[in-house]
Amino acid sequence: MDNHNKALNFLEQIIEEDLANGLDTKKLRFRFPPEPNGYLHIGHAASICLNFGLGLSYNAPVNLRFDDTNPAKEEQEYVDAIKQDIKWLGFQWDKELYSSDYFQQLYDWAVLLIKNGNAYVDNQSSETMALQKGTPTKIGTDSPFRNRSIEENLALFERMKQGEFDEGTHVLRAKIDMTSTNMLMRDPIIYRILKRSHHRTKNTWNIYPMYDWTHGESDYIEQISHSICTLEFKSHRELYDWFLDQVCDSKRIRPKQREFARRNLSYTVMSKRKLLQLVNENLVNGWDDPRMPTISGLRRRGYTPESIKKFSELAGIAKRDNVTDVALLEFCIKDDLNKTAPRVMAVLDPVKVVITNYPEDKEEWLEAENNQEDVAAGFRKVPFSRALYIEREDFREEANKKFFRLKLNNEVRLKNAYIIKAYQVVKNENGDLLEIHCTYDALSKSGSGSEESQRKVKGTLHWVSIKHAIKAEVRLYDRLFNHEAPDTQKDVDFKNFINPNSLLINNEAFVEPSLLTAKIGDRFQFQRLGYFNIDIDSTPNHLVFNRTVPLRDSWAKTEAKD
Repeated sequence: MDNHNKALNFLEQIIEEDLANGLDTKKLRFRFPPEPNGYLHIGHAASICLNFGLGLSYNAPVNLRFDDTNPAKEEQEYVDAIKQDIKWLGFQWDKELYSSDYFQQLYDWAVLLIKNGNAYVDNQSSETMALQKGTPTKIGTDSPFRNRSIEENLALFERMKQGEFDEGTHVLRAKIDMTSTNMLMRDPIIYRILKRSHHRTKNTWNIYPMYDWTHGESDYIEQISHSICTLEFKSHRELYDWFLDQVCDSKRIRPKQREFARRNLSYTVMSKRKLLQLVNENLVNGWDDPRMPTISGLRRRGYTPESIKKFSELAGIAKRDNVTDVALLEFCIKDDLNKTAPRVMAVLDPVKVVITNYPEDKEEWLEAENNQEDVAAGFRKVPFSRALYIEREDFREEANKKFFRLKLNNEVRLKNAYIIKAYQVVKNENGDLLEIHCTYDALSKSGSGSEESQRKVKGTLHWVSIKHAIKAEVRLYDRLFNHEAPDTQKDVDFKNFINPNSLLINNEAFVEPSLLTAKIGDRFQFQRLGYFNIDIDSTPNHLVFNRTVPLRDSWAKTEAKD
């Protein structure tokens, strides 16, 4: 790896030091070890980008290992979703592995611990064991079963394995130090009884290993050189190393655990348990609801892999927990789509404009640039006719000098088309606006080269030709929570902060006809409105668009008022 022109994060510095101290570059191996008990979210994306990014930087393999040791919460659905998310982000793992691949080896090592006097079976209640553990300022007390004979422990552990005992009645504990200042070292549980069917091993096992026992030993089996975890596992590192001490061979790579701060994002929750709660209580429409911080939700909303990877890069790798402003994520998708998304015209709240001096039977197909940021994107044809839709908010009968859109006796330019001037409105008996009557300057056509086409007017509006317009459903997504830190407020349920306007459905929108050929997932800029993509619910007869992000940050204005 050539790091001469690159500022290294602290994890890369650790790897560089290890290489300088004699570690063979060919021995580098990383892993991403998700538990398949939910869908991956933007926080996991940080870990994915970190581990797979290190693999790319050092030309080292990266394993995808599913930490599937809790059959009560894990499902094949989550395994499949995790694999899809990683592939979508553009990464490829070297080996697809499962902690359940190692159940027999982990069991054999646990037997070895018992034989070496380093583990024992405890059949006290969990409440009693918790009391015996003490507190951070008070040492623990030994279990009355701590000094059982090796023979008795082996027999009891075998009976646990055979399913002779009920759940919660017996556990296998490591025999370490009940006086340790690290609570995790006070005889932690290694195995518990769970009589549940596993998504891979089915009903083969009645006992399942705990995470701490599984984690380091799995890293050792796979010869992971650097086991990179989030910061909450820092206190686990001592136990990680103790477990490795029991099985490590000096001739093989000994994994090194190091920790970085997990990614926390403002205006959302990152706990899988709380995200599952939102799904189960139908507060969102599934794990891939575009308001969710899941990778599948972001994908459905229109986020790109490039924007998520850029976000991970800009947010950086930290040693201390912090909260990243969601505005940075929104900046990354705007920046990416500004370069890549075709520009199209859509009207979300239509009002009719009639150009009374334009021939009734005439229509034109005007040339429109697809993306001014990308010359190679070329041009498309947009139909123009006598009757158009514009946004209702783009017209006022009377307005002050700072209103640069359409008002009576005032001119504006229609994007890619002509200059028009409003002179009359038509209303119903209730005073509701039905039509705006305008005239157009026939010589002012954009791109025609005439003097009139060069004439400057202050306002430019988007529009669609009514004769050619395609009706569409537009889902206006916003932040799911209206509090910056919804799950950190004492004595207040995080669900109380759900934004009631996080989804507004508009069934009265119209889009230009070029969008009829668009495919699910295609992304566009609706000019002057924001970035949108075609949802999976869309059909050829019923187009459905999701708003990825508006062009302007309406939240910044709201917060400024507050």
